[in-house]
Amino acid sequence: MSFDFERRLPLGASYSPDGTTFRFWAPAHPEVRLEIQGQDPKPMDRDEAGRFSLTLNAPADARYRFHLPDGLTVPDPASRLQDGDVHGWSVLVDPRAYHWRTRDWAGRPWREAVIYELHVGCFGGFSGVKAALPLLAKLGVTAVQLMPIADFPGARNWGYDGVLPYAPDAAYGTPAELKDLIDAAHELKLMVFLDVVYNHFGPDGNYIGAYAPPMFRDDLQTPWGGAIDFRLAEVRSYFTENVLYWLIEYRFDGLRLDAVHAISEADWIDEMARAVREAPELKGRETHLILENEHNEQSHLAGDVDAQWNDDFHHVIHVLLTGEREGYYEDYADDTAQKLARSLADGFVYQGETSPHLGTARGTKSAHLSPYAFINFIQNHDQIGNRAFGDRLTSLAPPAGVEAATAALLLSPEIPMLFMGEEVASETPFLFFTDHGGDLAEAVREGRRKEFAKFAAFAGEEIPDPNAVATFEASIPEPHPTRAEERTALIQRLLAIRAAEISSRIALSDATSGAIGPKAAKAEWRFEDGAKLTLAVNLADQIVDVASVEGPLLYETAPGAADSLRAGKLPGFSVIALLERAA
Repeated sequence: MSFDFERRLPLGASYSPDGTTFRFWAPAHPEVRLEIQGQDPKPMDRDEAGRFSLTLNAPADARYRFHLPDGLTVPDPASRLQDGDVHGWSVLVDPRAYHWRTRDWAGRPWREAVIYELHVGCFGGFSGVKAALPLLAKLGVTAVQLMPIADFPGARNWGYDGVLPYAPDAAYGTPAELKDLIDAAHELKLMVFLDVVYNHFGPDGNYIGAYAPPMFRDDLQTPWGGAIDFRLAEVRSYFTENVLYWLIEYRFDGLRLDAVHAISEADWIDEMARAVREAPELKGRETHLILENEHNEQSHLAGDVDAQWNDDFHHVIHVLLTGEREGYYEDYADDTAQKLARSLADGFVYQGETSPHLGTARGTKSAHLSPYAFINFIQNHDQIGNRAFGDRLTSLAPPAGVEAATAALLLSPEIPMLFMGEEVASETPFLFFTDHGGDLAEAVREGRRKEFAKFAAFAGEEIPDPNAVATFEASIPEPHPTRAEERTALIQRLLAIRAAEISSRIALSDATSGAIGPKAAKAEWRFEDGAKLTLAVNLADQIVDVASVEGPLLYETAPGAADSLRAGKLPGFSVIALLERAA
């Protein structure tokens, strides 16, 4: 294996002390000039496809940009670092300048993943995340997932307005500081995943349309603007290379691809995943690919993609604990316990049935898939940040209910994910925040308020201004004043049980489940070693009568809960886990 840890990109700037080659795709222009700061712009060579190139000597850390014929200067769309934000100079980075301490790190098996999603800015940048790693490792987390870090306009952003997907935002730190964070995680045997956005660019600082308009379709829109045209080889390469760049050059252990349902050419996902599995630099490493796909499609999960976020699990839990029915929650308002049971056993709740909210069929069959194909959660950035006031489940539901849901999450074989602050019972909101200026700031502010005007729950309330510094500061998680230590101890205990008895085994895909009460369900999983795990979950605050369930106790929400279950009574807000080990 090569230990250079550099991805030699077919685009952008590939630094070499013997001569750096600069590449730039600008099919809309007959000529482009390269400018190195302090030097006169130099003409670049153009091929018939509008690909420009120039090789010259330039020192590491040199500032450069591209001059278009109309006088506009633009950053490198494959910039590895920006000086002066998204509108400024690109920085020539030497990827080999960082000396890795964990050169032999090979990752961890996917079934061992316990993901902790966090916002880098809320932790004070890459160095702040690094400082938090020992406590996360002690908690039992095995993977840290960074929300998007691609360069965005301004000093703060909730993550999904990036415009330069190869450049870690300088507000968080330098490329070396990001690598040091990943190195420190690997020293603690923690995986690090990165959330990436390939379905759109943010509204400020995206210059690609000025020199490569074919990048975007004019016949298809996403909720965030014109769709990116993945029919083009140049576009597919641009994003596939970005995947390989993060995995090879930064040694991330995996990526989470945001909202792939907004990528019209879904075959690119499988093409990209094959490129990852076939990359020589990644042979011998455990590398994981995660999708977010609202369509509940299982086709990618049968190939080279590891898992998909399972919104259905979250929605069922949320409805059971809060009683909410508006928006997409109406899909889970009826037969909710049965939907919980189906989610535990099959992953997807909607497997081709008609969604009342959409009025159309949603989903594909998923019962045949491994439990590890699904990432479950009861909170995440989307389900909190997309609420008008960023309400966490901890502020909407009874503490005992949240604790029971947490136990169900962490003791089922599916891959669990925690959102920053859950381990300290934080009730701090996670709001939608940006740092736009001028007319765009006003448009974002008003658009946000109009978005929630139709929801009765928010009528008459003033939606926080996304551009206010106070909105970002309010989103930094704080421990609950009285419940933090207890919640930390609970999660630590649950994850210790998980590591010892659940993720240490390989779960089979023949789980069974059923509703056993208005808000109660039971599920059973079998493992390759012959063990059987039974989980009984009651998310109501009252006892329900159930058929007696026997088996060796693994966990109970409160002392005596398992005895009650054996007597045919499932206490309110309870989870009982039983594990029959093979003889």
